[in-house]
Amino acid sequence: RAASESRDKQAKTFWTLPNSLFGMGNPLLDISAVVDKDFLDKYTLKPNDQILAEDKHKALFEELVKKFKVEYHAGGATQNSIKIAQWMIQEPHKVGTFFGCIGKDKFGEILKHKAEEAHVDAHYYEQDEEPTGTCAACITGDNRWSLVANLAAANCYKKDKHLDLEENWKLVEKAKVCYIAGFFLTVSLESILKVAKHAAENNKLFCLNLSAPFICQFFKDNLMQVMPYVDVLFGNETEAAAFAKEQDFETNDVKEIAKKAQALPKVNTKRQRIVVLTQGKDDTVMAMGDKIETFPVLKIDPKNIVDTNGAGDAFVGGFLSELVQEKPLDQCVKAAHYAANIIIRRAGCTFPEKPDFK
Repeated sequence: RAASESRDKQAKTFWTLPNSLFGMGNPLLDISAVVDKDFLDKYTLKPNDQILAEDKHKALFEELVKKFKVEYHAGGATQNSIKIAQWMIQEPHKVGTFFGCIGKDKFGEILKHKAEEAHVDAHYYEQDEEPTGTCAACITGDNRWSLVANLAAANCYKKDKHLDLEENWKLVEKAKVCYIAGFFLTVSLESILKVAKHAAENNKLFCLNLSAPFICQFFKDNLMQVMPYVDVLFGNETEAAAFAKEQDFETNDVKEIAKKAQALPKVNTKRQRIVVLTQGKDDTVMAMGDKIETFPVLKIDPKNIVDTNGAGDAFVGGFLSELVQEKPLDQCVKAAHYAANIIIRRAGCTFPEKPDFK
């Protein structure tokens, strides 16, 4: 048994060299609290929605900390997914690389410390004009939540100041799989396109997440500039519906949406696009090759669900952990379901010491 474990470890190390998974996005410190309906109403927040903070939300962050019992967790969608992928892989450390922008402040130090703890190779662009970004996760009963992101420093990421630097770009070149959440489309389209084009030219996998309905609606032009480079597209049923509407797909059927998204124009014709759409507790839908497959999620007793907020990020992290090891796609989905199932049992996007995934 020891010999076979050592062989497994060698095989894994061979496939997953450090920095073989690259992520770039908005590093945020999540401030989560269980709130009441009055709080949501006061700031006109909808349950299960994700928005960017406007002026009217500025006081929300202070009130949240003052009025409710808050917890702080390192967050930001892409960073969460890279962290989960690294946790699933375990060794070697630093398979996952992450780029994003933070402030030179206490919250920024927490994010650096948390990335280190998670064995992620985080290289932040640090600037002092804006403070580190935060995301208020307002949780109400029955596992519903509303997210309000104050990007602040995360919005200041600069291609020429960070991504283009030789020592940083070298890390992108080491990657086999690149993942960026759609949220970053509001920050630096040129950075995304540079990574996406590099992936297409070198036959690497470029993965993107629809991330939120508002991305599909209000950042449609940016999204569609990147879409031709997307090898793996992730989304949930709400985002898929918003995307379908904006693209005039004229269908609400998740399988049909997956098929139509797969058929959108693509630059790297060596790989056919894969589209993976989750539906909460219902089956996950995947368009691959010329077929549509469905995969049932792992059953869980509702009373064991603590926080569904990180489920989507965890799903992607699990999927990427197998993808970067060149495992079959059904194994990627299996790992995705496992990771999401673990994360929803805990507060924030946190996890036990080791995974128990076979």
